[in-house]
This record gives sequence, structure tokens and C-alpha cells, in this order.
Amino acid sequence: MLLSKYFLPVLKEKPVEAQVISHSLMLRSGMIRQSASGIYSWLPLGLKVLKNIENIVRFNMDASGFVELLMPCVQDAGLWRESGRFDVYGREMLSFKDRHDHDLLFGPTNEELITDIVRNSFQSYKELPKVLYQIQWKFRDEIRPRFGVMRGREFLMKDAYSLDIDMESAINTYDQMFVAYMRTFKDLGLNAIPLAADPGEIGGELSHEFHVVADTGESTLYYDKKFDILEDTLAGDITLLKSLYAATEEKHDPEKCPLNKSELSVRKGIEVGHIFNFGDKYSKAMNATVNDSNGKRVPIQMGSYGIGISRLVAAIIEVSHDERGIIWPIQVAPFKASIINLNIKDDKCNEISNDLYNQFVNKNIDILYDDTSDSAGAKFAIHDLIGSPWQIIVGPKKAGSDLVELKHRESGEIQDVSVDTAVIEVISNLHVK
Repeated sequence: MLLSKYFLPVLKEKPVEAQVISHSLMLRSGMIRQSASGIYSWLPLGLKVLKNIENIVRFNMDASGFVELLMPCVQDAGLWRESGRFDVYGREMLSFKDRHDHDLLFGPTNEELITDIVRNSFQSYKELPKVLYQIQWKFRDEIRPRFGVMRGREFLMKDAYSLDIDMESAINTYDQMFVAYMRTFKDLGLNAIPLAADPGEIGGELSHEFHVVADTGESTLYYDKKFDILEDTLAGDITLLKSLYAATEEKHDPEKCPLNKSELSVRKGIEVGHIFNFGDKYSKAMNATVNDSNGKRVPIQMGSYGIGISRLVAAIIEVSHDERGIIWPIQVAPFKASIINLNIKDDKCNEISNDLYNQFVNKNIDILYDDTSDSAGAKFAIHDLIGSPWQIIVGPKKAGSDLVELKHRESGEIQDVSVDTAVIEVISNLHVK
């Protein structure tokens, strides 16, 4: 993409309404703009990050054998009355009437709707287990929206629902999702900690929240310090992960904690995922049953599994930034590299910049070419702000020797390399995890 043709409305000053760094940087870098309290438009740069995260989440769901579907945002209130939640969910639910005076709601979650789908679709235990998931916008009327997309009213979420014949099978499915979540967060460049948690409004007993450690987090985490140095290869070892102590503030009991103070980390964290099994809470209330191996009708055992995709954008920024701007993990970066032409009136600079740009385009790699007439200082400030993992700096002094400067955004390291080496170096780091 040519920067001269792109829509990137960056802000020079820190927005006064931003209370946390992710909100500030998302506004400053032109990723989002507020439409109403807790509701945001996703501008091109932000949308690219959102889509990259969505694709990584979808890849891991599909790789685990889970099946994608899409349910409507607007739901029939009758389903929620059937489950008993319509009158008790609270004012976070946005409900309204259509022109026929029929009660509808903008879905804050989808347990009732998925239960309605499966009760009319499955008849035998032989059709189970199944996990169905979707990636969909949701709305919860937060009493005090804050921190940008971290706690907005409208948000993008991956929610999955498991269907099993009995608790033994349900626990096995739960463990599969647990591992899939750990792999997903690793693929996103995050060290997520799974903590025993309260299932909240949806119900159930078996429950884990996944948090990333950040000083701006709203939750207090209590966990074994081994999580801070957990190797990537152990992310799929569920036996080890479940053996390590980790609990949210609601679940932590100092008197029952098996760790001494030197072994226990107490940190703030940002919740990015939540999984829980709620058994037959909805299937029994809504008569979602199948025949078991003896021909007896039994309620389906169910679980719910969420990942906050739009919240993840903010969470990644909270744990990966510096005083100049965002530092994107290369897996989710909107552009893998920025080509910065320091003098668009110099023929050699233009020749090298255009050649580099075409090489990346031909390889289908997201690249941003700064072909504007801005000053060098302004260009450096913009590209540091938006956080491209690599910057290829093309200046007239070195262009004559077919050299460019290659800057690694995270480390700040700059080296002189040949034009071809710059392309090879960036490509070789595209899939680093």
C-alpha cells in the first residue's frame, strides 16, 4: 500500500480522553475513532490488525476440528425467557421491540440461540461430540465504558459451544479447547496465563480465564512464577498447566494457596479469554436432548468458550509498546514492514523504493511504502507510532551504493544492508513465534 493513497489519520497530540496507553495509541495511530460511548469505528489500520487476529484464532479453531457457523446479532427474546435469563441478565442487555411489538435483543452472548439450533439438529449420541464456533459482533450496555476497546459496549468475539453426551466427554472437550487457547495466544505473540475462575452470569463450575500480565489490567492475578518462564513447547502440556497454581482474585484463597510468597506472583492482568462448562443448565431448561447408548433421552452437556478479539488488539498494545508507539508482534502487524523513502525527488531513492515495494507486493506480503513528501523526522515518527516490525529506510547517501538501512522496531537496531538482503531478512522473520 502506498501511504499517499492510504487513509491514516494520525494524531500528533495525546488524546485527553484516553486513560490507558492502548486507547491513546489506537487513537493516535489512526486505528479507531469513537462513534458513541463505548462504540468505535475501525479504520483501515485497526481493521487489518483485527482481521489478522481473527485469522489466527480461526486457524487454531479449525485445526482443532471445531466447526464455524454464524448466528444473528439480533435474537428472539422468547429464547431467553425459555432459559429463564431474560428478566435476570441485567441492564447490560439491550432489548427492544420490532414493529410487530415482538421482543428482541442485541445478543450479549449466544447460549440460548445455540441451544435452540442443536435441539432441532441432533438426535443421537453418535452425532456427538461437536464444537461449533462463530466470530461475531456483540453488544453489552456497560454502565461505564472505558479504556477504549478494552471495555467497550460493542465488541468482536469468538464464541464457541461444545456439545457432549456426558461429563467425561465434556471434560475431554474442555481440555482440547484449553490447549487450543494456549496455542492461539502463543501464535498471537502473547504469554497468557490460565487461571481458575468464576464462570459468572452464564453459570457452571469448571472455569478458566486467560489473562495477559499488564499494569493497566483491572484484574488481580495470583499464579505460580513458573508461568513467567514457561517454554513455548509446554503450552500444549495440559497436565503441567493445570498442575501449576493460578487463580483470579475471586478464586484465590490465601489459606489454601500451596505456594509461599517467594513462589507466588501477584500481578494485574487483562482478560482475553474465558472457557467454562455449564453442563445441562440450558439444555435441560430448553429440552435439548439426544438418545444415549441405551436409547434414553438425556440432556446435552454443554460448554462455552470466548476470546475477545477486539479486546486482544488493545491487550497486545498494552504489553508491547514504548515511548514512540506500538511494537506489533509480526504475526498480527498490519504491515510487516514500512519502506521509508527519505527523498521522493531523488531518482535513485525512487528506483530502490519502487523495486523493494514491487518485490514485497509480488510475494503477497503486507507492505507500507511511504512515498509522501513529509520530512524525515515526521516519517520516522509515524512509522514508529504505527509499529511496523521492520523499517527499510532509503536515503540518498547510501542509495548510490545500493544500500538501505534496515531497522528492527522492537530492538531499535539499525544495520546497512543491500537491497536484496533487506527483502530476505524481512521474509525470514515473517513467521517467528
